[in-house]
Amino acid sequence: MTEYHVINGRAPRLDAPAKATGRAIYVDDIKLPGMLYGALLQSPLAHAKILNIDTAKARKLPGVKSVVTAEEAGMVHYGVSPARYDETLFVKDRVRYIGDEIAAVAAVDLETALEAVSLIDVEYEELPAIFTMEEAMAEGAPQIHEKYPRNIGAEVHQEFGNVEEAFAQCDLIRTDTFLNKRQDGAFLEPNGVVADYDRNGFLTLHSSTQVPHYVMRIIAMVLGIPIGKVRVKKPYVGGGFGPKAGTNSMELASCLLSIKTGKPVKMNFTREQVFLFSRGRHQFKHTLTTGVKKDGTLMALANECYLEGGAYTSFGIATVYYAGSLLGAPYRLPNMKYDGFRLYTNRPACGAQRGHGGVAARAAWEQQIDFIAEELGMDPVDFRLKNSMEAGDITCNDFNTSSFGMKECIEAVRDGSKWSEKKGKMSEGKGIGIATGFFVSGAGYPIYRSETAHSTVVIKLSEDGGTAHVLTGSAEIGQGSDTAMAMIAAEALGVPLDSIRISSGDTDYSVDLGAYSSRQTLMTGHATKAAAEDLKEQVLAVLSEKLDVPVERMDIKNGFIVFKGEPPDFGGLRATYAKEHRGFSDNPGLDEPLTFREAARIAYLTLGSMVGTGSYKPGELGGKFKGAAVGTSPAYGPSAQVVEITVDKGTGKITIDRMTDAHDCGFAINRTSVEAQMQGSLSMGVGEAMYEEVKFDDKGKILNANLGEYKIATALDMPNVDAIIVESNEPNGPFGAKEVGEGAIMPTIPAILNALYDATGVRIQELPLTPERVFKAIREKEDKEK
Repeated sequence: MTEYHVINGRAPRLDAPAKATGRAIYVDDIKLPGMLYGALLQSPLAHAKILNIDTAKARKLPGVKSVVTAEEAGMVHYGVSPARYDETLFVKDRVRYIGDEIAAVAAVDLETALEAVSLIDVEYEELPAIFTMEEAMAEGAPQIHEKYPRNIGAEVHQEFGNVEEAFAQCDLIRTDTFLNKRQDGAFLEPNGVVADYDRNGFLTLHSSTQVPHYVMRIIAMVLGIPIGKVRVKKPYVGGGFGPKAGTNSMELASCLLSIKTGKPVKMNFTREQVFLFSRGRHQFKHTLTTGVKKDGTLMALANECYLEGGAYTSFGIATVYYAGSLLGAPYRLPNMKYDGFRLYTNRPACGAQRGHGGVAARAAWEQQIDFIAEELGMDPVDFRLKNSMEAGDITCNDFNTSSFGMKECIEAVRDGSKWSEKKGKMSEGKGIGIATGFFVSGAGYPIYRSETAHSTVVIKLSEDGGTAHVLTGSAEIGQGSDTAMAMIAAEALGVPLDSIRISSGDTDYSVDLGAYSSRQTLMTGHATKAAAEDLKEQVLAVLSEKLDVPVERMDIKNGFIVFKGEPPDFGGLRATYAKEHRGFSDNPGLDEPLTFREAARIAYLTLGSMVGTGSYKPGELGGKFKGAAVGTSPAYGPSAQVVEITVDKGTGKITIDRMTDAHDCGFAINRTSVEAQMQGSLSMGVGEAMYEEVKFDDKGKILNANLGEYKIATALDMPNVDAIIVESNEPNGPFGAKEVGEGAIMPTIPAILNALYDATGVRIQELPLTPERVFKAIREKEDKEK
């Protein structure tokens, strides 16, 4: 096994000291000279024509510096996917949900801006609104966007193999319907921005975003500014989880207001506005029909899915594809049919929350698989092991599993949880359940059509050779990517971790598509490794010339130059270094090994500025069918999970007693961060399974748009998690690494559902698992058995 000095160990998070001491600068901490404050005017109605907008009173209010509407902003359409650009900065003729943006104000303080917003008079003609999937597709339903009849914003129809023929060969066919609820990202830091347009025509936006690069492009497009004159900087971010992976109305409005006033403009969402902007989890309705042989061999799956997506598309096209494509694994499934419909409603738009598209689909199918295993008289673990894919398998929809430790994950949680000792032998009210999942390690293609690299990284060597500065546009949003990139750079360059400095989240540093689709470890990691190796080659090339030693005989390990065979005489070189190094901190003795710092300084003196560059773009991926680009990835990370619960049958309350999780991350760069990501995924899964639901009244107004009434899992709701790292050495990943950010959430909900059935015999196929819902289901079962 290769010996590593930095990676595959446990490193403290590089951002931990700043966060722990309060020195971390978040967007709301930023204050610029002459800064103004912005506020948005948002629709109070879910669906209405705008007959007139009168801003005269607002403009006259002392302290107001600018008021902008669609007249000033123009009507350039934008969104996430160019195939569905259906948003404008401000609406002009029609509002489509409560919260739709109509105008924005910049003033000397927030109080004045809010007062000015209240003085804008808007005359509406209210229109009939639709809020549910059934209403959206009903005959004669109001049409939210003229281009999309029956309010179907996107639909997918795919078949791989021959499902009908396969069903004819099955011994058991089962159909189930599963319904989840709309969910919010519930990140602690609300979205915020500070825009600053300078007198030279350059625009800088500080934003709490996951995707600085995409935000930069959308701002340039909507406001008509050359991309080279737009800079997006991501400060510290208090969570994102997907809803911060697109461009929001504040980002655009603040930039427009800064351009109009020539002053910096700060804007923040309130917590209610976070819920209104949303871009969180869709509501899904899956109807799954699965056919198997009597020995448990999976034969075919037919999946019909409807997604309630709100007023605009956002990530909806990708989500509706993911809801089907991600069921092509982790089991060998030769025949699969999928019909998916993403529907517009007069609610806030849904987007790309952690594991988007895959979470509800996985919950539905993994629960159904348990029901099938029971009907066949098979242990759920054995059923999964029998059908599990292995490395090198290709799914029916052309996903190539170049590494795939699914069986190892299942076996790890089986053994770690002592499944065989507990299944069918637990006391009254206690249950145990298993489920699996997997997710992509980065989207195979950028959101917009382009040949650009997905990640580029620059590493700059300091003058004294003692520090390598990694510059990347990647987005550290709390997941630990900065630490992982620093570790990769240190290992590839051959220096200790404390020799690495990292700066990230700035579009001026490099191109990086951002933190979404679990892409940073694999994709930014590749670019970081390549940049470090480039810099290393430059240093060794100079050293080779100075010492007259072939490069092949030299390497850099843990901060020292190592030689194959007899080391050369580098006394003269060291003397040169010592002469040039006066005033610096160290002065190696003549008998000590040659340090990287000495070699790098000599290279710096020889070449001038020392910069290593690296980039990464996946090769050709996936099939040629329509929609093949969605779900393709250089690698896939499988996971398995066992959950043990206690159910109070008198109240319906579920207590989670133990969670055993195994995830194949390819190769763990930072073992502590891998475990933390696994634990975080499980926590979100617990919340979505048991508590979370965005609730609306009959007018489309959110009833629980705050973190007091929108319940999420807290530390008090979580048991200790046994996180088991499985390593499969992904050939397409840097040092063999791949994702852990989203895949681990996939098994959580179905494992809880399966444990609930084991504990009570109750099948619940609607979320969340509130005590009321569980209690009612238990009572109905007991009444039927009387």
